[in-house]
Amino acid sequence: MTRTAVLICPGRGTYNKAELGYLHRYHADKAALFAGFDAQRRDAGQEEVTALDGATRFSVSKYSRGDIASPLIYASALADAQSLAEDIEVVAVTGNSMGWYIALSAAGALSATDGFRVVNTMGTLMQEQLIGGQLVYPFAGPDWQSDPVRKAQLLALAAEINAREGHDLALSIDLGGLLVLAGNEAGLAAFEAAVPVVEDRFPMRLANHAAFHTALQAPVAAEGRKRLGADLFTQPEVPLIDGRGQIWWPGATDTQVLWDYTLGHQVVEPYDFTRAVQNAAYEFAPDLFIVTGPGTTLGGAVAQSLVHCGWQGISGKEAFKLRQAEDPLLVSMGDEAQRGFVTA
Repeated sequence: MTRTAVLICPGRGTYNKAELGYLHRYHADKAALFAGFDAQRRDAGQEEVTALDGATRFSVSKYSRGDIASPLIYASALADAQSLAEDIEVVAVTGNSMGWYIALSAAGALSATDGFRVVNTMGTLMQEQLIGGQLVYPFAGPDWQSDPVRKAQLLALAAEINAREGHDLALSIDLGGLLVLAGNEAGLAAFEAAVPVVEDRFPMRLANHAAFHTALQAPVAAEGRKRLGADLFTQPEVPLIDGRGQIWWPGATDTQVLWDYTLGHQVVEPYDFTRAVQNAAYEFAPDLFIVTGPGTTLGGAVAQSLVHCGWQGISGKEAFKLRQAEDPLLVSMGDEAQRGFVTA
């Protein structure tokens, strides 16, 4: 019996110490795929992806860099997407932030090779320019239920800080029960000073992250458009859901417009991952939501996005856990215990 699934690709921050060796551990059969990626890295004078993955030591300062993390996450996630069991029918693909680039390849709108080129180019540009930074702060309660009043207050605070002289701060990603804010140092520091510490870790700065999905990234978007042509893009083979929740349908996608969105709006405007997940549920009603590896951190944002729209009557954290125990709705391929549920 076929199981339908929405495939969800992760963004930056998901290849950490525990993920070192991911390609070798799970994808020893994909040497040809990785050889092509390694060749691109060598031609650019960069360390090979397989060498990075096969290292014996992990350091945050190195592996959180855009020119290191991005290609590693792309290779891991795309290889996972190619490893699904035969009874899994992917009915739509989406992703979080950089995961949009991976989704393009997983859905066939970019070839594996061209998708790597896009990811490596944009990750390198982000690292070279490293404009601004990001932080994460929650607005949902411990039961995962949405608190729209608190969310509105936090966004109003960000807007007020952004209006100050010399301060830049804006919403970067709407991520389930979390807000990812991005800006310059003055803007980020002002927000940190204005909000209480939550769970002993928020507000949380993200190492080596630039002010993604804000106007500060306009120079990166412009350079990306110069280096990456619209001719790389083709019709998707399965529906794609972008960072606005918009669906790009096979056979009905204007690839020039897709290129323009990917290297324009997607880079400099907020990314609404919550809406992407919710629209995937509404439009495709899949049996499963499958989050590719590496890492498992995106699963919480997917779960909270579904809770916030009351998907299938799931009203909170405990209800979601109960559903997972009885009949799993969400599978994280980066979780060893869950991976076998959707792989061959």
